Amino acid sequence: MRITVYDVLEYLASGMSPQQILADFPDLTAEDIQACLAYAADRERTQLTAGA
Repeated sequence: MRITVYDVLEYLASGMSPQQILADFPDLTAEDIQACLAYAADRERTQLTAGA
């Protein structure tokens, strides 16, 4: 099963805790969730610097 970065971020934004996400998607790891957050932060930083 595949879960996208967007899906993980949506779950977090809707109020799910990382522990709830991990319980619902046992193939994910805590490191996967951290990687999603790091990706989103890097993408946001890239968007901000590109628009400056």
